[in-house]
Amino acid sequence: MPKLLLAILFMSGLTYSFAQQRIDLYPASQEGITIKGFDTTVPHMDYYPSTNHSTKKTAVLICPGGGYGHLSMEKEGSLVAKMFNENGIDAFVLTYRLNNAKQEGHRFPDQYNDVTTGIRIIRSKAAEWGIDPEKTGVMGFSAGGHLASTAATILQKGNPSAPDPLRHFDTRPSFAILIYPVITMDTSFAHRGSRDNLLGKTPDEALVNALSTEKRVTADTPPVFLVHADDDKTVPPMNTIAFYEALKKYKVKASMIIYDHGGHGFGMAPQDPVLNQWPMQCVQWLQRQGFK
Repeated sequence: MPKLLLAILFMSGLTYSFAQQRIDLYPASQEGITIKGFDTTVPHMDYYPSTNHSTKKTAVLICPGGGYGHLSMEKEGSLVAKMFNENGIDAFVLTYRLNNAKQEGHRFPDQYNDVTTGIRIIRSKAAEWGIDPEKTGVMGFSAGGHLASTAATILQKGNPSAPDPLRHFDTRPSFAILIYPVITMDTSFAHRGSRDNLLGKTPDEALVNALSTEKRVTADTPPVFLVHADDDKTVPPMNTIAFYEALKKYKVKASMIIYDHGGHGFGMAPQDPVLNQWPMQCVQWLQRQGFK
């Protein structure tokens, strides 16, 4: 009986640790958010609170990848959130708006509006959730990495006099974690599917430049942790390298890991004894930056 009770208590603890709460990004009454016949859900975040009892917790908003056409919600979302929870970090998994090859869905700036609204919501409820608004960062995989990099490089300051209370909050993330990210929209080493879904088939050159985030880095860009594989044939590692070089040009704190294998989309790579080291290296990096 005692062993059974212990097992029940243990499972109850797991359920509590990985409990999630859905948070819609926009009021149900707000028009123009979804496209009838295309969207199957509204933009939202799933909140995974950790069991950390601090009132100044670190939080990360996770943007799963999928070429801006679908979302890898488990491998690059919920499983990553649970890893952060195990290390005392609150996590939010973002369901942002998408497009398809027929261009029936959403283009920029809808996705950018989703990630920045998510950051503002977290900061607006930071006291309620025990989160430090100055320790609230963003993370992204593949196309989600591009979205996270836009949040890190296209910054909106808070406006205390804005009618919308969310606009009182700054969108600059405290840090960014980019895993095999799409960075450039330049066709020389862009991921064409992500580019087409985000910008359309024949985008204006000015928009291509504006959304090539290696060109948007400044001294105000937050610290960045980058991971890529040298043999990635889908999103060439030059995306990460170009972003890292831009960060160093402006003396932004950054750490880059490029593995000799892994291809694209390896997530946390639980079966690979080399690749599966990056999640803990990421947590340790956050500690060194003072975010945990």
